[in-house]
Amino acid sequence: MADQTSARRKRRTSQEINDRILSSARETFQVLGFGGATTAAIAARAEVSEAQLFRHFPSKAALYREAVFVPLNAHFCAFLARQTKDADKAETARERARDYIVELQDFLGDHGKMLLSLLVAEAYTPEQSPRVGEIDSLSAYFDRGAAIHASRVGALSESDPQLMVRVSFAAMLGCVLFKDLLIPQGLASEKAIQGAVTAFMLDGVSDHADSDPGG
Repeated sequence: MADQTSARRKRRTSQEINDRILSSARETFQVLGFGGATTAAIAARAEVSEAQLFRHFPSKAALYREAVFVPLNAHFCAFLARQTKDADKAETARERARDYIVELQDFLGDHGKMLLSLLVAEAYTPEQSPRVGEIDSLSAYFDRGAAIHASRVGALSESDPQLMVRVSFAAMLGCVLFKDLLIPQGLASEKAIQGAVTAFMLDGVSDHADSDPGG
């Protein structure tokens, strides 16, 4: 009787199982990518059976979309909303750009692996996985970034703002995701690294709009 009572207490709700599967899938996809992850591995990590997994998600692609694609889109939407809300708080365009770059680094530090997983999935299994281009909020991010860049540099820009914002995003994503591989431990603090990335993004990819004409 005691064993039966214990079993009933340990029985998980459908929502708990769903949440465990999503958490397991998110972690597994980030490590192994879409192609390398299997539903068997995801189920084992979630401590559920594959049959339970497929009762909640009809396919690996559907699980990938729910575990990685949907939350990443939501995170970008929230990031854009904060940026729009705080756009007028900084006094100068440079201060706004600095605040934006710092927050984007924090965002990529939290969610960059999810984005990388999606990029790899699109590169190697495009017929099965959701496409990066389908992330409406990412497209909105690029459009807004291009508009900001165009407003800052105007006719001084030597490159298409849409191209510049994508190159800048790729550079920052690389800096964040490969920081531990490229920067030896002890070389600099997290704050110093973030400051260096911010300085690079402000001055190294600015088309020299803010540079001293006599410099």
